[in-house]
Amino acid sequence: MNILSLFVLVPLLMLLGLWIARNVNQVRGVMVAGSSILLVLAAYLTVSYIGLRNGGATDEMLFTDSITWYAPLNIAYSVGVDGISVVMLLLSSIIVFTGTFASWKLKPMTKEYFLWFTLLSTGVFGFFISTDLFTMFMFYEVALIPMYLLIGVWGSGKKEYAAMKLTLMLMGGSAFLLIGILGIYYGSGAETMNILEIVNKHIPTEYQRLFFPLVFLGFGVLGALFPFHTWSPDGHASAPTAVSMLHAGVLMKLGGYGCFRVAMYLMPTGAAIWGDFFLVLTTISVVYGAFSAVVQTDLKYINAYSSVSHCGLVLFALLMMTRVSATGAILQMLSHGLMTALFFALIGMIYGRTHTRDIRQLSGLMKIMPFLAVGYVIAGLANLGLPGLSGFIAEMTVFVGSFQNPDLFHRVCTIVATMSIVITAVYILRVVGKILYGTCKNPEHLKLTDATWDERLAVICLIVAVAGLGLAPYWVSHVISGSVEPIISQLIH
Repeated sequence: MNILSLFVLVPLLMLLGLWIARNVNQVRGVMVAGSSILLVLAAYLTVSYIGLRNGGATDEMLFTDSITWYAPLNIAYSVGVDGISVVMLLLSSIIVFTGTFASWKLKPMTKEYFLWFTLLSTGVFGFFISTDLFTMFMFYEVALIPMYLLIGVWGSGKKEYAAMKLTLMLMGGSAFLLIGILGIYYGSGAETMNILEIVNKHIPTEYQRLFFPLVFLGFGVLGALFPFHTWSPDGHASAPTAVSMLHAGVLMKLGGYGCFRVAMYLMPTGAAIWGDFFLVLTTISVVYGAFSAVVQTDLKYINAYSSVSHCGLVLFALLMMTRVSATGAILQMLSHGLMTALFFALIGMIYGRTHTRDIRQLSGLMKIMPFLAVGYVIAGLANLGLPGLSGFIAEMTVFVGSFQNPDLFHRVCTIVATMSIVITAVYILRVVGKILYGTCKNPEHLKLTDATWDERLAVICLIVAVAGLGLAPYWVSHVISGSVEPIISQLIH
């Protein structure tokens, strides 16, 4: 069996194991075993991929396989990975593994929660390995649908409203996406939906002009593209901890990945026509998200609007269409995925103890729960771009690569977007100072305990990944850059 198919098979076996599990301990056992296998698989795949590339493999996609699924429409189960897919699979496996421990004590209906959580994971893994447009779209939908129940049943606050808003907006984006995919298929005249074959066909300019905005918008809604971002803060704020981690850490990356792999790669002329329009929207996302985070008082809303800003940077860098900026966009996906998962994990742990996320009611937590407080400081420093952590190398690559575009309009947009660095520092340092230092004003909080072993494991894994990417980004950028090249070559041809 192709190793990539295991990324779908293992979650399906996890679903079976969860279904027959009889108690909470068995459910936890299935989740730990399955998520550990996925993490080992992703690490093995990464090492194997690097080995093949160093050995001289030049194919655009490796580990490819294809089985005809529905012949009348030329739909196939086609899989394959390049450097971008490999690092996204590694990111996804880390978030699923740590999310399992972040949900260790979740109640009620633990079994049902993990069933939907695993189904969402199945869609994410399937999306990143797919090279067939329809199969990719199918896994995309599998990843989106469980979000409604995960937030609506196990969430908090205005959970029904947030779940419905998220579902309606993302399903609306999916409708645009499906029309765009069919437009690509029929416009290219291809006899397959395989991306690697469609890219060799010339899609007429009028088709690209019409369908590029549909595909980019369809994926861009999930990437929190302004003004279609409003589902994101409400969804993040109402979701359970591990769902927020997977939602912001991985699910939103499907948007940036799809924009790059499908919209821009297959329709480069459409990208040239519509690029400036979408660049304005992404620049607004970057700055608006940062400014919105400054005025929030809820910890989850602060991180949610921060995600709008940082995910906006991904689309912003892709639309700059330089090799360095595109590499920076993938690094930003990785960096944001890790540090926002760390943030949401810590916020969930703090909320579970204090039962509030209002920064006006929190203070002096450093003395009460030092492990969680130090973790929060590290996450904050990564978010504002401290050298040595993942945020610095990702944002520097994005802005340096963006400024390499010689066009005045693009450089002005780059300068405007860099304002987000200063704004990010403002809200991160404000929150850290407010909730962690000073004197604890609520006597009930003095009775609280620090992190348990399961929480410590999740936090330490994420901190190691954030620091590892920040201190040794070379191997990641090396893996990414070779895969960025064919897509950028299409765009600047």
